Amino acid sequence: MKKEIKLFYTKDWKDYEMLDTGEGEKLERFGKYTFVRPYEDAVWPKTLSKKEWGNIDGKFWSSKTGAKSGWKMETEIAPQWEMSYKDIKFLASPTSFRHLGFFPEQASHWELIEEKIKNAKRPIKFLSLFGYTGVASLFALRAGAEVTHLDASSQTLTWAKENRDLNGMSEMPMRLILDDAMKFIEREEKRGNKYDAIIMDPPKFGRGPKGETWKIEEMLPKLLAQTRKILSDKPLFVILTSYAIDSSSLSLGYALEETMKDFKGNTEQGELCVVEKSNNRIIPLANTAIWTAFEK
Repeated sequence: MKKEIKLFYTKDWKDYEMLDTGEGEKLERFGKYTFVRPYEDAVWPKTLSKKEWGNIDGKFWSSKTGAKSGWKMETEIAPQWEMSYKDIKFLASPTSFRHLGFFPEQASHWELIEEKIKNAKRPIKFLSLFGYTGVASLFALRAGAEVTHLDASSQTLTWAKENRDLNGMSEMPMRLILDDAMKFIEREEKRGNKYDAIIMDPPKFGRGPKGETWKIEEMLPKLLAQTRKILSDKPLFVILTSYAIDSSSLSLGYALEETMKDFKGNTEQGELCVVEKSNNRIIPLANTAIWTAFEK
């Protein structure tokens, strides 16, 4: 069967804009602030003028020569500021990894998560592995799921808690867990805990809270195999995203399809994208594969 590579994106952003790209960089607006960040895949000329590219609040410098990477701010900005997408609020802040606390291109995932859980008409247990600051988890929580949110960074989990509280969801069923992803799901299997919906965004390299080493090339097959063991008898969806694999999204699609072969559903694969304001191009930023159960 011929497989198709799809482009996943939304035009519903109000607090965020991809203003322009080119020459290895991207120009973006996050709320009231504008930043330049590296985007190595932008091998085309910039569309906007030098003046527009220079009218910024900060720039993340990334050197291939070994010099220290980091932010250089041109104006005074707040340590954190509030942003939102479809009435889910979250805090943005420049980090040492060039990110700002969320990934705008994942908005289409957030929409799918909320839609599928709302339409399920049954209790859904949702697991977010490598959950970062928790925006996806908040969409699942608002849709009515019982949420388990896991990350290996205590600082990131604190950020996720702040985002949860910002939305007035502190009394809703959301577990925030500091743990290594593989060790956690191995223990969940032994405990007999099952999940109806799982989203995972494994990094290229990382360390767990006790120094556990994660290398995606070695660990992704093991992660998918172990994830299969904690799925319920009626899974709703599984979402896999990767910024670390340079190969086609077809690779993720084949891997996820094989993982879910015992269930009745459909696997799609493609690129998570953002629409560029300067000339309406669709800019790809990550690979993804999505398995969803057939609707009755």
